[in-house]
Formats: sequence, structure tokens, C-alpha cells
Amino acid sequence: MRDQVLWRKEGRIVKLLSDRLEIDTERALGIFYNSRTYTLLSNPDSGLQLQSDNYILTDLLRELEI
Repeated sequence: MRDQVLWRKEGRIVKLLSDRLEIDTERALGIFYNSRTYTLLSNPDSGLQLQSDNYILTDLLRELEI
């Protein structure tokens, strides 16, 4: 169950990233899955999974310096 919830959260974040950067979803997936933010999100000990989608997006954008 936990994996499904995280998978949906990741999908929402990728969609937000795609919309924000005005890029296609495939490119947004590549950016997201190669980011430090994704690594942290994949680790339940980081606590990032408990944050809102917009908070995580902001963290990702800061990482990308956009």
C-alpha cells in the first residue's frame, strides 16, 4: 500500500514539474528521477514523503536552481 501512495505522489510531482517548466512529461520524469530530491523521497527516513507535493516541487526547483 505504501508503495502505491508514494508512486502516486511521485506522479503528481512530475506533473507539477512538467507544468511549471512547460516541458513534456517524459522530460520531467528524467529530471525528477535523476535528482537528489527523488533520492531523498525514496528514503522514508528523510521525512520528505510526509511533505506536500508543492513543498517537494519547491525543493526540486531549488535543486535545479530555477
